[in-house]
Amino acid sequence: MKELSFSNDHFFTPGEAQIDVEDRGYQFGDGIYEVTHVYNGRLFAFDRHLARFRRSMREMHIPITYMDEELTAIHKDIIEKSGIKNGAIYFQITRGTAPRAFTFPGRATPHLSMTIRESEPNRAWQEKGISLALVEDIRWLRCDIKSLNLLGAVFAKEKAKAEGCEEALLYRKDTGLVTEGASSTFFLVKDGVLWTHPLDHLILPGVTRALIIEECAKELGLAVIEKTFTPEFAQGADEAFEASTSLEITPVIKIGDKKIGSGNPGEITKKIMASFQKLIQKECFS
Repeated sequence: MKELSFSNDHFFTPGEAQIDVEDRGYQFGDGIYEVTHVYNGRLFAFDRHLARFRRSMREMHIPITYMDEELTAIHKDIIEKSGIKNGAIYFQITRGTAPRAFTFPGRATPHLSMTIRESEPNRAWQEKGISLALVEDIRWLRCDIKSLNLLGAVFAKEKAKAEGCEEALLYRKDTGLVTEGASSTFFLVKDGVLWTHPLDHLILPGVTRALIIEECAKELGLAVIEKTFTPEFAQGADEAFEASTSLEITPVIKIGDKKIGSGNPGEITKKIMASFQKLIQKECFS
């Protein structure tokens, strides 16, 4: 098993691939990305990731230069060539290379690249739960696009780390309302009902978020409210958890200085975690 990269239609070991210094992803963050998880040598929820990838491309006005079938084949090739059974694939497309100018270039070919490396969700976090730092959401106003511009999330992650937390819970200062985690979707449970921020330009339309609402909650008979709420409301939740491709579903036991519920992973959260694992088993192990 080995880490592997893909760029300019060729596979490389990490460090061998080269990027033009005038690639707009490098100079402007002008591009989009996705992270997909590999279980048992198979892609999980790839169709959903691909659909979000296409949407981001449309919103960014980046022309399509790879068919879905090609992108799927490249993903399968990098899994096979790397020999990695459980890992994560990061893939991105930039607008391409052109002389530096803020406006879109008239002629540029989008540049696709990706990497695969071994990766496992943090099972210790899932068992014991994590703490969130409350951090002001300073990101741009198109968080529904999975763009390469991630400094807002980087700063939030660093603040959370400095406070001894595993993740940040973001809130907008102008509204005083929670949006999401720095790199995850935030859910809370109140009186047996699941709450999360509605889909709009302030949050990413998470793949794991969609699976929880459309599959797990439905299986468990849970009502879901897609509605904004304050940090104080979140701190008063009975249970809470973060969700993402990397985290899967990870219980939250503390927000800021407030313990959530009993201070242990909640029972409804555990049921959602089990339901999500069934989805993984069905798609990647059966």
